[in-house]
Amino acid sequence: MNRALRRTAALLIIVAIWEACARLGWLDPFYAPAPSKVGAVLFELFADGRIWVHLEATFTAALLGLIAGIVVGIVFGFLAALVPPIAELLEPVMILLNAIPRVILAPLFVIWLGIELESKIMLAMVLVAVLVFFAVFSGIKEVDRRLVERVVTLGGNRWVLLREVYVPSVTSWVMSNLKVAVGFAFTGACVGEFVASSRGLGYLLQFAQSTYNAALTIALIVLIMGFVLVLFSLAERLERWLMPWRYR
Repeated sequence: MNRALRRTAALLIIVAIWEACARLGWLDPFYAPAPSKVGAVLFELFADGRIWVHLEATFTAALLGLIAGIVVGIVFGFLAALVPPIAELLEPVMILLNAIPRVILAPLFVIWLGIELESKIMLAMVLVAVLVFFAVFSGIKEVDRRLVERVVTLGGNRWVLLREVYVPSVTSWVMSNLKVAVGFAFTGACVGEFVASSRGLGYLLQFAQSTYNAALTIALIVLIMGFVLVLFSLAERLERWLMPWRYR
């Protein structure tokens, strides 16, 4: 039995135990509804079509924030690693952003950008950009200086170093953090919606919390986890394609 099957079997066992405990009355349905109840809520959300507008909002904010965060993190990371004066400006800011829980910026982005998608995209972008920045910055700084010196000795200019040395190193570091970046993007989107929004999975979570609806809350959490796991799988496939030597 491979690892995926073992994980699936373990999950099914946990769900079965949970269902059994709920049916035997060992769990209070107000706090821990049975998985069958959670499944019924999920089915109802998709059956009446209410969920689609919220899925679209969250996915748009998360994916746009992820893409923007990766681009900003890569650009700033390269600039800071290769241009010392820029590093003196950027590195303290990134260290400060990394030192604080960045989700606390959500209310500020809502004030600046409103309750629509822009504030959620910005929060997701900041969460991802800081992570990618340090991945790129560290990837370049960790390059063996002797390798750089040999390339320069053989006549390689800055563009050769960038293409043949720095980019391969940075690719490895960025791909290693891509799964975390996906999680951060969805965190930013959902937290931003939770703080202030008119649609999105975070908005639905806030509604479920305000109405003490545990079944809806768990259903939404399961839905978000499912989509994130799908994106994790896609990120892993991309990593295998870009760096096949890691899996030989």
